[in-house]
Order: sequence, then structure tokens, then C-alpha cells
Amino acid sequence: MRMTGKLIKGTVILDEKAYEIDDDTGTYQDRLEKCLVEICSLLNIEVPMWLNKNTREFVRFRRTSFYSDQFFNPVIFERFEIRVES
Repeated sequence: MRMTGKLIKGTVILDEKAYEIDDDTGTYQDRLEKCLVEICSLLNIEVPMWLNKNTREFVRFRRTSFYSDQFFNPVIFERFEIRVES
């Protein structure tokens, strides 16, 4: 599983990182969570709140976006987008 994360402000990508897990141990949800935590760590941001809309978007498109209201602390970007490529 490979996940990419982008910090976006307007139409500008402020930062982009990728993280990959080679092993298939654990459930898909466990691997997804590990990738999300690692991407957030690489981008030096806190892990956002995962809402029902994120689940719907992710199931349908294998990507989802998090907005500033999903973070507990103020952020310098407008949107944090993740995408999974298996």
C-alpha cells in the first residue's frame, strides 16, 4: 500500500510526501491508519479527525480531503488530501 499526502492552499501544493508499506500484515484498516499517521508525521502535522464524509469519499475514490475544521490546532493550509495507490 502506498499513500501520498498533499498540503494545499488555494491552487498551490505547499508540500507533498509519500509513504509505502510493503507487507500485508494486519487488516486493511490497520495499514491505512499506519500510513495516515506516518504521512502526517512526515508533513509535520497532527492527525486529523476522520469523519463519515472521509469514509464515503475514500471508499468511492480511494482519496479524501481533510479541512482546517478537522484539526484541533490552527493550520497554515486549506486542505490536506490523501490518496492510496495499491
